[in-house]
Amino acid sequence: MYMNYINIKSIKRYAFSGIFFSIALFSCDYLNIDNYADEQIKFDSIFTSKRYIEAYMWDAAGSFNDEGGIFGSSQGGIYTPGPMATDEAFCLFGTGEFQGMGYVLGEYNETNMGQMDQWGKMYQIIRQCNTIFANINKATDWTGNEKTRVLAYTRFVRAYAYYNLIVSYGPVVLMYDELLQNNETIEYYDRPRDLYDDAMEYICSEFEEAAKFLPAKVQSVLDFGLPTKGAALGLVARLRLIHASPMYNGGTAARMYFGSWTRKTDGKHYISQTYDPKRWAVAAAACKRVMDMQVDGLPLYKLHTVERDNTTPALSDKTDDPNYATQDFPNGAANIDPLHSYHDMFNGETVMNINPEFVWARNSATLREYTKHSFPVSNGGWNGMCVTQKIIDAYEMADGRSISDASEDYPYDETGFTTMAKDFSGYHLNAGVFNMYVNREPRFYASIGFSECFWPNSSTSESAHKNLTVTYYYDSPNGKSGAPNPNDHPITGYVLKKYVNPMDAWTGTSARRLDKPFPIIRYAEILLSYAEALNSLESEYAIEIDGISQTFSRNEENILNAYNQLRYRAGLPGLTYLPERETMLAKIKKERMIEFLYENRRYFDIRRWGDYEESENEPIRGMNTTGTKESYYQRVIPSSNRIINRQINRKFIFLPIPKVELKRLPSFDQNPGWE
Repeated sequence: MYMNYINIKSIKRYAFSGIFFSIALFSCDYLNIDNYADEQIKFDSIFTSKRYIEAYMWDAAGSFNDEGGIFGSSQGGIYTPGPMATDEAFCLFGTGEFQGMGYVLGEYNETNMGQMDQWGKMYQIIRQCNTIFANINKATDWTGNEKTRVLAYTRFVRAYAYYNLIVSYGPVVLMYDELLQNNETIEYYDRPRDLYDDAMEYICSEFEEAAKFLPAKVQSVLDFGLPTKGAALGLVARLRLIHASPMYNGGTAARMYFGSWTRKTDGKHYISQTYDPKRWAVAAAACKRVMDMQVDGLPLYKLHTVERDNTTPALSDKTDDPNYATQDFPNGAANIDPLHSYHDMFNGETVMNINPEFVWARNSATLREYTKHSFPVSNGGWNGMCVTQKIIDAYEMADGRSISDASEDYPYDETGFTTMAKDFSGYHLNAGVFNMYVNREPRFYASIGFSECFWPNSSTSESAHKNLTVTYYYDSPNGKSGAPNPNDHPITGYVLKKYVNPMDAWTGTSARRLDKPFPIIRYAEILLSYAEALNSLESEYAIEIDGISQTFSRNEENILNAYNQLRYRAGLPGLTYLPERETMLAKIKKERMIEFLYENRRYFDIRRWGDYEESENEPIRGMNTTGTKESYYQRVIPSSNRIINRQINRKFIFLPIPKVELKRLPSFDQNPGWE
């Protein structure tokens, strides 16, 4: 959430740390105001002026973490287990900072979730919003439009707090517009959690209501990051897809994980045990609404693309897709540069506030600073933000074939090295690169740092720190023996380069890093979610969208149009026919894994699909970083206790509710598996 919009200097946080945390003393200083606008202003005075109320609202918004804080707890803090708690990422860095890694090692629990414990903070935000709803009419200097706008933003902020709760913790306690009073008995504060379905419906309805009065797009560069109508409806689309998915929609996974989880007050299942196929149509409708949004008669959102130039490599003319190499985007890939189309929206190259793919994004200082954990030691980095071999093997060849079915034109080989350097789309592939990393799809080169990879670091003027060839063999400067700290090396043999610009550098004269956007919701997600929802339909359903009835079914044209746009933007051929349902779902799952690498989507995807245990039980693998060049290039399970001790437990579907809450609330139930 945009955090620099507050004109009034200082509104301190509530003195409690959760909606019920004041119960122990039965009183609470709900708002401690100090140095507010360099004046001592009493609480009631906030609501005498529209200026103060709006500042108070943006202060609530400013309580959210930097959404780019998906790695560690420094900078903007970490609010989610994130990539380090999935099969896409790994590191040896300290678990006090990289708390997602600590989470899957069992170091965090219901008594201590570190900075990942957002339960209390979200309810602080909710109460602050409810305070605005209860007092907004006290100010008399509003115009009707001004009040409507602030109410819409306030409703979005409150809904976004609930969104963060339900995706991480599951069923929430809905406060609606209620403000809890001070000095009441425990019976007054005690209440059970709401059922998952009820909470989901309420949160979506709040985003819907906010969307009616939010702007279609931000009006200036200074407003980049503020919520818009698209942000609200995009979050509805995400939530509707989650709600339709097997884990939360009476599927086998729902019964396996939640079949015995009932509310103690009435015995009702927290998670529905009855499948509702219509939810997929509702999810498809929610996505379609975002896809159809327009401003001045033109689509509001589309995939980010960059035009091809004379450095863009030619596309294969030997695929099954006749449109791939002959038609312009979005009907093919003939006129775009796939590498820049993907990479430039993450590395700061594209001006973030005009990127049409960002349904909602923000400038993330945290993300920019954490690129240091990927940079080689030889350029001042920490060299250990790892990507797993599972991800590497999922990237396709340049013509869209898998590594196990490579063609003669774009062969895959796990022996030998390149003998000639190659340049394409401004990317330099060294001579001497292992053949495993040759002929791969553009997203691979946009996202992955591998041994013998070239790092331009072009902002520094010092030759010793730029144009580096980085290797991760044990005895190399950036390998285990060369690192000044034994944890500062990529134990899988791969680092994340997705957010690294060729200009970025961490050391040397004039070294600097470009600002990085963190995409909270991308149009790419809307397209893949739409394809998934349609693919899951077994019947035809009519859904009303903004008063107009639309019909949704497993329509081949609609599914392929959405799915193929992502393929073409990636420089890969699309599908020419719709495979059977499970095959298509597997393709969508793979596409999401690659497309949203290190964007904090996989953590939630494998849970909602019911794939969590199967996916996470696959051992973490990488190259043999304990070997010299001669023995490096072979798949191994890294020699680390973190591999052995990494836990796969069904209780990890949801984060635990802080144990202190359960002690104070007799009607409250903990998440399954936690105490």
